[in-house]
Parts: sequence; C-alpha cells; structure tokens
Amino acid sequence: MSGELVESKPSWAIECTSIPAERWRRLDGQQIYIIGIGDDGLEGMTTQARHLVETADLIIGEEAVLPKTLKAETLVLHGNLDTAVHRMMTDQRARIVVLASGDPLFYGVARYLFDRVGEDRFLVVPHVSSMQLAFARVKENWEEAYLTNLATHPLDNVVEKIRVMDKVGLFTTDEIPPNAIAQTLIEREIDYFSVYVCENLGGPDERVTSLELPELIEQEFAPLNVMILVRKPNAPDRPQDLAGQRLFGNPDDAFEQSQPKQGLLTPSEVRAMALAELDIGPASIIWDIGAGSGSMAIEASAIAHQGTAYAIEMDPADHALIKSNAKKFGRTNLKPIIGKAPEAWQDLPAPDCIFVGGTGREVRKIVELAYERLKPGGRLVANVASIENLAETLESLHSTDGDVNCRMINIARGTYQMERIRFDAMNPCFLLSIVKPG
Repeated sequence: MSGELVESKPSWAIECTSIPAERWRRLDGQQIYIIGIGDDGLEGMTTQARHLVETADLIIGEEAVLPKTLKAETLVLHGNLDTAVHRMMTDQRARIVVLASGDPLFYGVARYLFDRVGEDRFLVVPHVSSMQLAFARVKENWEEAYLTNLATHPLDNVVEKIRVMDKVGLFTTDEIPPNAIAQTLIEREIDYFSVYVCENLGGPDERVTSLELPELIEQEFAPLNVMILVRKPNAPDRPQDLAGQRLFGNPDDAFEQSQPKQGLLTPSEVRAMALAELDIGPASIIWDIGAGSGSMAIEASAIAHQGTAYAIEMDPADHALIKSNAKKFGRTNLKPIIGKAPEAWQDLPAPDCIFVGGTGREVRKIVELAYERLKPGGRLVANVASIENLAETLESLHSTDGDVNCRMINIARGTYQMERIRFDAMNPCFLLSIVKPG
C-alpha cells in the first residue's frame, strides 16, 4: 500500500489496510460502522473504535450496549432490526454507528444488515466475542469446538450433535438456560462432559463456575452467559437409540467408540464400499481383523444373517465396546474374539470374507497370513491409511494369483458452523480388494 493512500485516510482507519483503495472511495459520504462493544463499555474499546463512536452522528443499538454518556442521537432497537435498516436507508448523515455486543460477525447483527442494506455500505470493527472470552477463561482452545446459538437452533438438534463432540460452546437464552440444557443432556445419557458457565464476561461482576452436570440442574445464572462443555478423558460416546437401523452404512455416531475417535472407526462411507467389495452372502463366514468398536463386523453380520461374523480385537477396552455395540444392534451372530493375530484366529472356521483394518506396521504380515486362511473364491478387503502400508500391502497381494483392485477414497462431510455450511475433509484412505482364485 502506497504512502499517499495511507496519508489520505483518517487516523482511525489505518488498521484496516486490507480494504482496497477503490472500496474506500465508494464509502466517501455516508459510512456505516458496525462496532463491537463489551460489558466494559467504551473503556474496553480500542482508540480507533472509541473515536468512531464519539464522532458519530447517529448511534444505533440495543439499550444494554448503549453507553449513557453518548452525545450523538441514539436509536434504541428493542430487538427490532428492521427499524435500524429503515434509518440506514433514509438517513443520509455522514456517519452512522451500530453498536453490537462482542464480534458482530459471530452470531451478531452484521450478516442480517449486510443482506438487507448491502455489505459495501459497512465497515466492521469487532470486539472480542464473549465465546472467545469464555474459552480463554477456562483455558481451552476452541479451534475444533462445536459452537452454536440456542436462540437460532433447536435444543434437540444441538444436543445430538453434542453427543459426539470433544468441546462445545453454547450461547444460552432466557428460555433455554444452562440448567435446562444440563437436564436434557442427562436425560439423553450424555453425561461425560465437564461444564463451565461463564457469566457477564468482561464486566465487573464476571463469574466463571465449574460444575458437574447433575450439580448444574439446581443452579441459576445471570442472563448473559456462555456454557462450555469439555469431554472427560477417554469417555466413549453413548449413541442415541435409532428409530430404524440401516442394514449397512449406519452413521458413525450410532456406534459406541473409544476416544479419541479420529481414525479408529471405519467411516460409514468407507464401510459401505468395503462391504460391497466383500460380496457377503446370507450364510457367509466373515472375519473382521482389528475390529475396533466392531462397526464392520456388526454390519457384515446383518447382511450374513444366517452366517457368523468374528470380530477380532486385541484391545480389552475395544473388545468390551464390540460386545456393547453387538447387543445394541441385536447381532447375536457376531462373535467377539479377543487376542492378537494370527493366534486369535487359529481355531476359527475358514472365512468366506475377510476385512483387515488398522494402521499398524504389521498390516502386510496380517494380510498375508489372513489370505492363507481364506477359502478359495473368498474375498479379502484391506483398509490402509498410510502410503507406506499401501505400497507394502499392494506388493504382497500382487505376489498372489488374484487380481488386486485399489481405490483411494477422499471424503469431505458438510458441517454447519456459524450459520454457514463448510466441508471438513476426512483423512484419505486406500481400499485394497482381492478374490482368491478358486
């Protein structure tokens, strides 16, 4: 940016250097500023933001955020933003300021005003969001947290998303206070979170309370509060009871899982493709090696309703989860086997289908030994995550007489955050499949 352009701007605008010069020229004349303000009022603002407020011709905002010392004309909204839109469209004075709590672009008024007035009419000067302050007060990062506002999202939907999250930040409402949220979570058996309620953040009467969910039910809090939930270490999900279970491709959160979940459960999309490649029949014998929580074995046993699926897992905690998930899905033809390959399968009947999961260094060896036990005409599918495991396993399978199919699977799932949909990419994986010559 040239020196001339900087000198041509007012002093308060120098921080906003990312706005192109032509944009500044379009804003000459009437300018509308949306400025964030905290519970500490004007004193908590930057010098530039305070200058904008003190030199405004018209200041718009809810009564709670309007300082008492303002000299300009004020318009109190009383919850009606359409009144603000009308004044912005008809009042041609040079400088209009909209005061909004925290960050106006984070569950704030900015998006509403952009859509109705046109975003080119505005400059936004954010304050620290109360959500950001809340996570700072409890000393937790919020990079991967699920954040939402109960004023705009039904509690039932939010609670089921909380079920599988590690961290959650909630803007509560007068109608849905923290104790009501706690009651609903306990009723749904989502009781594996530590809870923080952060009240009046940034103000002189700020308070942060740490509680267990049952303790929270009898508590009352100030209307201005943010609720933070942090999953307790190693707490498995307790999925809701599904109204109808799919034959295969059930949602990941339908299964009880170990923590952390990332990479330890075969995703539903990969599961569906692997089951198709296994070509399971009604009476097939299936081995799921490295079964984890048992999702593959459970869905395979549903397809092979006259056969048997053996879920082979060496971790005792995951072995317990396989039993619990099998009971939940009513899969009586699933047999959990605890032990390390290949010893764990020595006494099992020869399989028609084998699925090998996991990310360990011994994948190639396990695939080779499992292939030896596979019936002629049987199918083996291996799901590997690293390029090294892919190369080694592919080399091993190419040494057999069968034809090897290899697929790289890239999946991105849509998720709603801050009123917008985004796509979170999952780790890519490689699906190898082979039919043993008969």
